[in-house]
Amino acid sequence: MQRKRALGAAVSAVVMASAVLAGCGSGSGSADKNQQAAGNAAGGAPTKKGPIKLEMMLSTTSKLPEEDYIKKTFDQKFNTDIQLTVIPAVEEFNNRLNVRLASGDYPDIMVLSDRNQVQQYASKGLLLDLTPYKAKMQEISKFIGEDNVNAGMIGGKLFAISKKGGMPQSNYWIRKDWLDQLKLPVPTTTEELLAVAKAFTEQDPDGNGKKDTFGLTGSKLNTFLPLFGAFGVGLPTGQLDPVAKGSLYVKGGALVDSFHDAGMKEALTYVKKFLDAGVVDPDVFANTSNQHDKKAFQGKAGIIYTDFPRFTNEPQMKEWKDVNPKAEWIQLAPPKGQAQYAGAWDVSKPAFGMLAFPKVIEKDIDKLDKILEILNYTSTKEGSELVAFGEKGRHYNLEGNKFITTPLRAKEMFWPYQLTGRDEMQYLINVGYPEAEVKKSNETPRLKALNGYVILPDGYASTDAERYIEEELAKFIYGKRPIDEYDAFLKTLDTTFKYKVYLDSAAKQLGELGLVK
Repeated sequence: MQRKRALGAAVSAVVMASAVLAGCGSGSGSADKNQQAAGNAAGGAPTKKGPIKLEMMLSTTSKLPEEDYIKKTFDQKFNTDIQLTVIPAVEEFNNRLNVRLASGDYPDIMVLSDRNQVQQYASKGLLLDLTPYKAKMQEISKFIGEDNVNAGMIGGKLFAISKKGGMPQSNYWIRKDWLDQLKLPVPTTTEELLAVAKAFTEQDPDGNGKKDTFGLTGSKLNTFLPLFGAFGVGLPTGQLDPVAKGSLYVKGGALVDSFHDAGMKEALTYVKKFLDAGVVDPDVFANTSNQHDKKAFQGKAGIIYTDFPRFTNEPQMKEWKDVNPKAEWIQLAPPKGQAQYAGAWDVSKPAFGMLAFPKVIEKDIDKLDKILEILNYTSTKEGSELVAFGEKGRHYNLEGNKFITTPLRAKEMFWPYQLTGRDEMQYLINVGYPEAEVKKSNETPRLKALNGYVILPDGYASTDAERYIEEELAKFIYGKRPIDEYDAFLKTLDTTFKYKVYLDSAAKQLGELGLVK
């Protein structure tokens, strides 16, 4: 596996190096752009008289609609001809983008996945440094916020626009009807949660006369995030869902990672109490995709760590209501312990991607100005509402301040045009998710994780390290490895798996961004 990664890195390096040398490639797209750029560089007037052609390249599994309303609206408003190059698989997207960059056939806008990918291209001189254009990006900066501006900074220069992020969506959810059946209060502390989990396992909460239920389910380690959070510890691995990624955070003015956090041993020991009590889904570490949700829907578990859309959108609600019409799921606040967090929320993770532009576009100031004009527009109230909801009376109607979407809205693809992101909480509420549940999730206390700002350093194999972390933490909570060996685990992690290399690099990078002292 290491050899495959090394080979992949070598191939990528060759492709990127070729891209630098191929800046004057002979592809048809390249020829048009270079001819136009040469005219501008010579001080002549732009040669184009018609609409400005703009190509955006992105990865998505969504299919383009037959009638692209936003494209039509933008083309008329901005005198453009916008083309979307959509590639379903991320790996295929990356490969095709590399080939195009190597041939000099540059898309005008690239939607990249994260800072690591931005850094890869920026280090080869392929991306435009946006720093000189900040004065033209005021609406953009105001809309996406300081966290996202910082996320686009590489080596003190702004190489990408990180879209406005999403919002945290996951908490514990619990069967309120089971609590009522067993005459139990809603649990608010870790001890109360354990007691309820035991009751759900042992006291036949569904009343079928069988011992066929258990207290808690979830997917792998994120099943226990609020329990770790009760000891002030953030997410203990980077291999879980994006709703709660992050294990680097600031506590007491200092940068801390969850594995070296002083509360980690106590947290692992407490999580083990749940496993020892037999109240946890026995397949919790085997659950993938939405298997844990299915178990909760089927009435096999009474507490689950998941996101609120699972229990509040109509198709999902129908699934569990069909099994048990009397089922009532409610969202829990994280249980109180020494602290109270539902895990960590990575404030820098670009949930919807990062926009980057080829360096050669600086020679076509008309095109660059047009792109920034559009991005600024999508960052205004009018523009962001347009790309989120569409046209009033056609894609949505207003009831007070609430957007009520029409069936047509669901048939058309809008999100690629949400170029600087969207107000996620407003969006979720207005597309039908219960306002109370959306706000409760957003207001739930979470540690502010900084992992997304960190570019993985050379010498650190994150996939291998994360696999080791998950395997060993599972051993600790299942009692297959004594907690007395935790320091030995850390030593192996820091040395054999080069986690110390990652931490040292993270501290330096976060310091350069002014996020830690």
